[in-house]
Amino acid sequence: MRVVRRAGRARGPRRQRARGAVVALLCGLPGAAAVGALLLCASDSGRTASASPPAPVPRPAAPAHDAPRPRIVPRSAWLDTTVWRVQPPPRYDDKVVAVFVHHTDSPNAYACSDTPGVIRRLYAGQTGARAWDDIGYNFLVDRCGTIYEGRAGGVDRAVTGAHTQGFNHRTASIAAIGTFTAGVPVPRAMTDAIAALAAWKLGLAGVDPRGSVSLVSSNSNSRYPSGTAALLPALAGHRDGFMTTCPGAALAVRLPEIREAAAHLQHRS
Repeated sequence: MRVVRRAGRARGPRRQRARGAVVALLCGLPGAAAVGALLLCASDSGRTASASPPAPVPRPAAPAHDAPRPRIVPRSAWLDTTVWRVQPPPRYDDKVVAVFVHHTDSPNAYACSDTPGVIRRLYAGQTGARAWDDIGYNFLVDRCGTIYEGRAGGVDRAVTGAHTQGFNHRTASIAAIGTFTAGVPVPRAMTDAIAALAAWKLGLAGVDPRGSVSLVSSNSNSRYPSGTAALLPALAGHRDGFMTTCPGAALAVRLPEIREAAAHLQHRS
């Protein structure tokens, strides 16, 4: 029996050879003619090139170093509207890169239920005898670890306070209610609350509580002449920026462990 070959099987290789010859001819054209031909060359080479390299694997995002916002009692809980003083609008910085820890240098033997009254008296003293427009501290913490909003302007904003002469800008303050000179016990609930608050506030700007930051002194009555760039702890004691014993020796000695606790809350190793 006679075997009839199908023509379709023979044309495929011939077409490929013919097209290759045309491509080779066009790719060799000089001048402007080669410009159009290059498109064909590129098209043909794309058909015969090896497979494209795999897309790069995206790098995992850097771990966030924010911390949860602790519960903060609003200033309306302690501010007596009958003695509230008219004050100018709050002033703001771009962010908070450092936190100063203070003590209020007031009695320690108070019931935590009386804390609003204690803060009212502090407010009255600072806006009265000192003639400040508001309480100077951004936050206050009592012996039971309750955090109170101090200065007006919004707890989540970079409110410019009046707490550390020369270094009120780009900083926040936390005042421990009481007097913590050498030998005075510092309640664990208080140090835990300070750590949680500092971790959250510094975390908003990505600042490590264990690190250092450069702050420019705005007042020569601080430890540094006005205009001096000082390298200070991100979580500092009042005495780091001003000539004072505040926040007291007993609280100052606890700052290293408070820094570590705050860093842990920011998920830092």
